[in-house]
Amino acid sequence: MLNSKRATKLRVAGVCGVLTPIVVLTLILLAIHYSPWFSWTENALSDLGVQGIAAILFNSSLIIGGALTIIFAIGVRETLLNKALGRIGMLIFILDAAMLCAIGIFPETAGDIHLYVSVAFFVLLPISLFLIGVSMMQEGSERKYGLFTIIAGIVVATVWMFQWEAVAIPEMIAALAVSVWSVMLGIKLFKQASLS
Repeated sequence: MLNSKRATKLRVAGVCGVLTPIVVLTLILLAIHYSPWFSWTENALSDLGVQGIAAILFNSSLIIGGALTIIFAIGVRETLLNKALGRIGMLIFILDAAMLCAIGIFPETAGDIHLYVSVAFFVLLPISLFLIGVSMMQEGSERKYGLFTIIAGIVVATVWMFQWEAVAIPEMIAALAVSVWSVMLGIKLFKQASLS
């Protein structure tokens, strides 16, 4: 049985895990809607964060998404308390969420810092997923979640091994992979809290 404080933490984290992809992807799609010039084969998603209402929508999506992801990560970390590897993975995941916020805070117009935080985000993400996934695999009841976490990490990493004309497509594939993982784990956390 979970105490009520821990159950509340897991419930809130679970809601954030489900809500984050919905908010982020909706705002990104709205930013694309307001950017008739945008091309999946010629642009980066970050190009949406340069000017006008699209910039407000896009940059806000990353800042809000990063903040919600940190709350989600804290809840997931609660379920990995006895696993050093999982805790390290979750700390990297929290740092990665901070990089997501930083991409929105420092858009392309901010200069080189945008490139640095963007690269850091896409490098740290698969590393964190691999570590969290391996940690979950060590727990019998968590093996299917661990396997799915590792698969999500593989998708996020390998999408960059292909040659793309522009980076919007691999960025979105990586975002969709981690979104499915986030929703799945968010539902798991919410159910776990509700069983207490």
